Amino acid sequence: MTKQSTGQYGEALAADFLRQRGWRIIATNWRCPRGEIDIIAHEGQAWVFVEVRTRRAASTAAAFESVNPRKQSRLRAAVQLYLAQKNLEEAAWRIDVIAVALPHGQPPLIEHAQDALDW
Repeated sequence: MTKQSTGQYGEALAADFLRQRGWRIIATNWRCPRGEIDIIAHEGQAWVFVEVRTRRAASTAAAFESVNPRKQSRLRAAVQLYLAQKNLEEAAWRIDVIAVALPHGQPPLIEHAQDALDW
């Protein structure tokens, strides 16, 4: 499995994970000059922007750690642009991170951290 296909697989698992919990997926892989948002979803009244990190590992720790300050800054900028383009500046929103671990020969592990970025 290539790095790109690993990421796509993790994003598909994350979207299914959210749908199973009643979330409505609005968009996936939304791109703009400031970056990309993996999943844009609605949970209740909140817009949720989800960064998905997938690793071929036995735990999700490395996936969470990979959301470094530079990535956080780019993600926040992309979210702000999305909100402005959709006239949603006043909407409730947050950024979540879903970490997916793909341990060899075992089922995937998925962990979801809500409002996960260091502000």
